[in-house]
Amino acid sequence: MSPSTPRARFAKLVLAAALAIPAALVAAAPADAAPAQVNGPMTHPERDFAGSTIAAHEGVEPGFAPNLMAGTPGIDVSHWQGSINWGSVAGSKRFVYMKATEGTTYRDPNFNSYYTGSYNAGMIRGAYHFATPNTSSGATQADFFVSHGGGWSADGHTMPPMLDIEYNPYGATCYGLSTGAMSQWIADFSNRVHALTSRWVVIYTTTNWWNQCTGGNAGFGANNPLFIARYASTVGTLPPGWGFYTIWQYSSTGSVPGVSGNCDVDTFNGSADRLLALANNTP
Repeated sequence: MSPSTPRARFAKLVLAAALAIPAALVAAAPADAAPAQVNGPMTHPERDFAGSTIAAHEGVEPGFAPNLMAGTPGIDVSHWQGSINWGSVAGSKRFVYMKATEGTTYRDPNFNSYYTGSYNAGMIRGAYHFATPNTSSGATQADFFVSHGGGWSADGHTMPPMLDIEYNPYGATCYGLSTGAMSQWIADFSNRVHALTSRWVVIYTTTNWWNQCTGGNAGFGANNPLFIARYASTVGTLPPGWGFYTIWQYSSTGSVPGVSGNCDVDTFNGSADRLLALANNTP
């Protein structure tokens, strides 16, 4: 995409907000430290994607060089990326997550073509749901997600379904839910997806958001793989309950052959054979 594309324009707005944050990464402010915000309806689901709220709330470490160790490279995408040359992407990336749904009404218009194109290129791919916990129950959104791309099969090419739970783009950071209610919403979503697909969802979040909005709930690490977002040299402190991360989204401004413009870039915490084991749900 050229600099005039929608994601580029949106990225400029996010960057402008991020520049207002001190140079070092900062923790999210406590709920009682900011004026009350009103939750709004889903007015721009087409603008929401994994990480779309992160830089504005948590900042980006200046000039950071992430320590990726011996991980396996991947990306995550939504319709913002436009037309993708999956053959070129597969030359440098092994896996991809793509937005499928948001709430109970929105379906990403590029999901089907991305899902098929990445599969045909030999990549391991998975679907994610952008959560809006204030609009409907976790189980209801899980049903919508699984019905529109969030399923799973042991074909060696399908990642477990993923829940994107991050800062509310429509109002109050925690969607107006208490820490207990938020934890229950996430559990209801995860349990419903598991009942429908036999897989526990991968949870995409940040440590700051998790601590603020779930009260640092430590009850998900036993079943749910962690997809942590942090734009810095290291992954930092993980949310309670997780002793390690499974995937790290380390930048929202990556350059990837086959993708025009900025792209979210990720690393799987392990070798390619361990990535395949995650996809197939094998030890």
